[in-house]
Amino acid sequence: MELQIRGISKAYPNGVQALRDVTLTIPAGMYGLLGPNGAGKSTLMRILATLQEPDAGTIRLGDIDVVHEKDRLRQTLGYLPQEFGVYPKVSAEELLDHFALLKGIARKGERKDVVEALLRQTNLWEVRRQKLGGYSGGMRQRFGVAVALLGNPRLLIVDEPTAGLDPAERVRFLNLLGELGENSAVILSTHIVEDVSELCTRMAIIDRGEILLEAEPLGAIERMRGHIWRTVIDKRALAEVERAHAVISTRMLAGRTRVHVHADTAPGPGWEPAEPDLEDVYFSTMAGHIGRRARAEAGA
Repeated sequence: MELQIRGISKAYPNGVQALRDVTLTIPAGMYGLLGPNGAGKSTLMRILATLQEPDAGTIRLGDIDVVHEKDRLRQTLGYLPQEFGVYPKVSAEELLDHFALLKGIARKGERKDVVEALLRQTNLWEVRRQKLGGYSGGMRQRFGVAVALLGNPRLLIVDEPTAGLDPAERVRFLNLLGELGENSAVILSTHIVEDVSELCTRMAIIDRGEILLEAEPLGAIERMRGHIWRTVIDKRALAEVERAHAVISTRMLAGRTRVHVHADTAPGPGWEPAEPDLEDVYFSTMAGHIGRRARAEAGA
C-alpha cells in the first residue's frame, strides 16, 4: 500500500514557510526522510499523523484520504514522535495494557496476548514489570514503538528516533525498525545519515521545506562515483581550498583536515577519487550540486 503525498504546503502564523509543495510516493518498507533540524521533517510527520492541517495539497494511504478522513487513518496509524512522555512510576506492562484498552482491545485475554507479543517483539519482556522511570533512553524508545504498533498499523511514523541513544541502543533500535519495515510502510524522519544508509530502500532529502532529492540510496551513491575527490590538508589551508573548490564536507583526521569536494575531474595534484557514500550524497545535495545536475538532465 502506497502513501501518496501531493503538493503539501504549510506556513505558520509567524511567517515561516515550513513546507513548500512537497510531493512524495512512499511504498511499503523503510523510507528515510533526511534533513537538518528545522528542515520541515517534523511538520510533515505531524501532518501525516493528522496532528496538523496542511494549507494545500492531498495525502492518500490506499483509499484513505488522510486530510479529510482522519479517524480512518488513525485506525491504521502508528506514530512515535520525537519526544513523548511516560508515567515514570508505572511499569511497561501496565501502561501498554492501558494503551491497548484505549486502542479498543476490550477483551482482557486478547489484550494480555497483544501486550506480551509486543513486549517480546521490542525485547522488553524481561523488564516488563520495571518502572518506566528506570528505563534507559533506548528502552523508552522501544516502548514507544510497542505503543505505536498497537492495532497492527499499515503506516508507522518515527520522528528522530535515535537522537541521544548510545551506540549499542541505537543498533538494537535500528534492528527493530528494520524488522517492522517488512510488513508496513515505515517513515524514518532523521538528521542522521547513517540511520537512512543502514535501513532504507528509498529516501528523500528535505531542506527549508522543499524536497531536494528523492532516490534509492544505493542508486544515488552509485551516481556519485567519479564525482567525489578527497585530500588531507593542514587546517590553515582550508579557507583557500574552500575558495577554489566545491567543498562538501570536512573532518578532522589525526590533527589534520580531510576534505571532500564535488567535481567532474580531479581538482589538482594531491587529490584522489573517494569511494562515495550516502554522506557525500547528502552534503552534495544540500550544497546544490546534485540538484543542478538533476535539473540539467531533466531539461535535456
